[in-house]
Amino acid sequence: MSGIFGVASESDCMDDLYYGTDYQSHLGTEFAGMAVMLSEGRGEVHREIHRIAHGQFKNLLHGFYEEHSARMGVGAITSAAPQPIVVETRFGTLALVTTGLITNSDSLRSELIGQGAAFSEIQEGRANQSELVAKMIALGKDVPGGIENVFDRIEGSVSLLLMTENGIYAACDRASRLPLAIGRRDGTWAVSSETCAFSNLGLSVQKYVQPGEIVFFDSSGLKDTAGRSGTKRTCAFLWIYIGYPASAYNGVAVEPVRERCGQALARKETVEADLASGVPDSGTGHAIGYAMESGLPFRRPLVKYSPGYGRSYTPPSQEVRDQIARMKLIPIEEIIRDNRVVLCEDSIVRGTQLRNLTIRKLWSAGAAEVHIRVACPPLMFPCRYALSTRSPHELAARRAIRALEGPDIEDVSEYLDPASEKYGQMVEWIRNDLNCTSLAYLTQEEMVEAIRLPGDHLCTHCWDGNE
Repeated sequence: MSGIFGVASESDCMDDLYYGTDYQSHLGTEFAGMAVMLSEGRGEVHREIHRIAHGQFKNLLHGFYEEHSARMGVGAITSAAPQPIVVETRFGTLALVTTGLITNSDSLRSELIGQGAAFSEIQEGRANQSELVAKMIALGKDVPGGIENVFDRIEGSVSLLLMTENGIYAACDRASRLPLAIGRRDGTWAVSSETCAFSNLGLSVQKYVQPGEIVFFDSSGLKDTAGRSGTKRTCAFLWIYIGYPASAYNGVAVEPVRERCGQALARKETVEADLASGVPDSGTGHAIGYAMESGLPFRRPLVKYSPGYGRSYTPPSQEVRDQIARMKLIPIEEIIRDNRVVLCEDSIVRGTQLRNLTIRKLWSAGAAEVHIRVACPPLMFPCRYALSTRSPHELAARRAIRALEGPDIEDVSEYLDPASEKYGQMVEWIRNDLNCTSLAYLTQEEMVEAIRLPGDHLCTHCWDGNE
């Protein structure tokens, strides 16, 4: 996953670029970078990229922020390859940032190499996705035509920002699984993966980039739109876990969705408890909704030490994920001891951290009961559209099915039906594996109802396997 941000301003844009990019920090753990156009119309681009695995964006990029003055720039924070990419083309100097996952990138790279292209940004034998996209754009008759070429050829997903000498293009693939929002204030226009980047910068949302749409803007506003429209399939997991609580996607705010998920969990509750709580931070909104609906007090038996520990879902290494999860949550024994705890979680992906590093802390601190309530259905399929789970073997639900069935089975449809006996057996296996008193999930219908968008406007592949 990556978070991307771009801005064009009639005056110096560095405050907006620096802080706007920093507001994407919850989306990436590996690299952060910014690029600025220092002389509009002449293509002088300066870029700086840092590895942020052991440092924060603001500290590492502060020197670049202080040293430069510019009216236009793009930035990215990513869990994959370094960005932005800067290339010289017949369209001038271009700086590009992307988010998403192009699953046929190897074959596209091989094709371009066969045509004489050269790739310089290689990591672990793979091409940098943004460099690949930049070279594909350069083959178009013009920049919008090049972006259309990308959308025609890719499998998976990509949303992008492309800074030229005269302005910034913002575009989402024809499913717009990872949306972008356009914001403005007087004399400044910006685009962001996360609308939470706008508020404190005085920007207000003007529009959401539509599937297949290619928007071009400069400091005076939107200049042109192009592209071939597609069918919206926004990632539902943005509302459930990935997105920042203060953000909105396609006009639907994240935190109220999480509260509605928690309320839906409470409405079908069958156990008695003493307190409602959430796994910090992304489970907190769900737990608040649960407390609102159930009447239980919302309390914090587990607190996150500091934002510096980041998220345990996004790092590429399981060892790093576990280390973050182990260190960031601190139990409060006085709240936990002898209490029946309802613990709301956004999702159960692998389940190892929840079992070993969260539930175990509650038992060790003297909890009487631990009831896990999950704000989405069991995850069944690895994501094909963003850099997260890459194999079904990682998923707790698939481990349960293997334990119940033996070798992997292709048809898991019975396990997708919450009313089926096999679904109940799967949930019970996961409950026993987690070592919790009880376990319950939202159904997909309840989750979609909480998001309040039509189900066919959402990507739910990781739950149902649908495209």
